[in-house]
Amino acid sequence: MSENKNRLYAGFSRVNITPAMGTPLGGYYKVRLADGVTDELEANALALSHGETRVLLISVDHLGLKQVYQDPIRRFIAERTGVPEDSIFIACTHTHTAPKLEGEIVPNAQETYFQFLKSRLADAAAFALADLKPARMGWAVGQAPGIAFIRRFLMKDGTVCTNPRPENPDIVGPVGQVDESVSLLRFVREEGPEILLVHFGCHPDTVGGNRVSADWPGFTRRILERSLDNVRCVFFNGVQGDINHLNPFHGPGYLNGLTMDFDDVLRGYEHTEHMGRTVAGAVMQVYAKVNYVEVDSIRAMQRVIRHPSNRPLPEELPQARLYNQLHQEHRDSEIPYEGMMLTTVVAEAERMLELEHGPDDFALRVSAVSVGDIALVGIPGEPFSDIGRDLKEAPGWPLVLPCCCTNGYEGYFPPMNAYENGSYETRSSIFRSGVAEAISGAGLELLETMK
Repeated sequence: MSENKNRLYAGFSRVNITPAMGTPLGGYYKVRLADGVTDELEANALALSHGETRVLLISVDHLGLKQVYQDPIRRFIAERTGVPEDSIFIACTHTHTAPKLEGEIVPNAQETYFQFLKSRLADAAAFALADLKPARMGWAVGQAPGIAFIRRFLMKDGTVCTNPRPENPDIVGPVGQVDESVSLLRFVREEGPEILLVHFGCHPDTVGGNRVSADWPGFTRRILERSLDNVRCVFFNGVQGDINHLNPFHGPGYLNGLTMDFDDVLRGYEHTEHMGRTVAGAVMQVYAKVNYVEVDSIRAMQRVIRHPSNRPLPEELPQARLYNQLHQEHRDSEIPYEGMMLTTVVAEAERMLELEHGPDDFALRVSAVSVGDIALVGIPGEPFSDIGRDLKEAPGWPLVLPCCCTNGYEGYFPPMNAYENGSYETRSSIFRSGVAEAISGAGLELLETMK
């Protein structure tokens, strides 16, 4: 090891994190208890070392782990492995068919799963570190067209609607610009399987129902590992707060394998596989032609910022209490909205009641890891496409990978202009306007410091 102390080492591990049946699932404003397993949930860990520096990049098939859960997990991993907490980067894929930890829906079920998850993530970290082997890194960017779409649309009445029904005649056009790029980091090791780090941004919300599934990120991993010899794949989701799989102006064949769900969203497992194949195909476009680069260092940094909370006005609370009560009593039919608008007003009411008595601001942890001149920026929630564009254009970095739901899962981060016309994301966000710009600024400062 001493003769290689200035070389890059990479290690990989995978552990199963599928919950027990009856565990509550996250992702919608309704109770769902796991009643089957369509495909297993996993945590995939990539360990990197260079000289005396070690970092852990862990991807978890989970909707999102709030900071209150992330902090004890990262502390536990640091104690077990000796890797500093600031060098532990835990990102959730944001699948909507994985356990929900917040609230006590089923007594003891969520706490039991949390303790299980904490132990398994520590296992994954230790196994990846034990697998460290000399490696070289290459990178490339492919394209996955036609599977990710801006989900917020300007309507003829001047409002902005999230997930309008297909072929809605009142749609003017999307508000935002989707990024169809699929980034690949390829770690070729002297011994053992190659490790592929794949990055693409879109909501994994194509399955629905009460069965556990890793959604299309799981398909992406499995397809690549079946298609390429002796590789292991870890997936990190990018910016996805305003991006999902729905194309309101679809062409022939788009509806294959899709059916309308309770919230006016088209979902289907066949479409999940289609998305996985498309992302995997983008990787295979460039797999053999990566640009191998010299890695002279790895670094990890974090910055905590504070941002004002989106507290309600006193006059907004009576209606919020009414909608929340009706929803809790399973009387949604008495709320004068349907589909995604019903979800919007229920989420908005929950946000208002949650913040009625404060706090006045929140702490947000922004993370960054650099591997040579390639960087990952961890965002503790759901960033909009604007944030991704700002970070990817950071000067001096040939490739920046913005990662959602990393080292926290604190909500949506819409840009200022998104607050002007309203939509599900802004009306449910616990943050005041300006949060996206604050996140972008913190990420850019980290990148500038790490250059």
